[in-house]
Amino acid sequence: MAKRLNIIPMSIDVIAKDRMVLASPRKVNLVAELIRGMKVGKALDALKFCKKAVAEDVRKTLLSAIANAETNHGLNIDLLTVKEAYVGKAITLRRFRARAKGSGAPILKKFSRLTVVLCETGEA
Repeated sequence: MAKRLNIIPMSIDVIAKDRMVLASPRKVNLVAELIRGMKVGKALDALKFCKKAVAEDVRKTLLSAIANAETNHGLNIDLLTVKEAYVGKAITLRRFRARAKGSGAPILKKFSRLTVVLCETGEA
């Protein structure tokens, strides 16, 4: 059973979205699970040393959320925590590859949507 996060928000939530990540939602969700409930500094370190290729896209979205928190809402970066990181399905590009006897095989290039929600907590 999943562990519940016991985060008490001190202010509003900050959101950053990436709508066209070129990876399947299942692969992106594996990386998003790493940072859920983490402090922002630890989450950036975890994504920096993650070996998955999608980690760079998740890291950019997290950096965008941090910039939104600082610029638009004036929040303290040291107190930010990743409240939510969830992934959804986006479009699928359909291509065909030529196969034997005039037939074709489908190639599906799946895209995902990534949303990162940050909140400021009272813990330093």
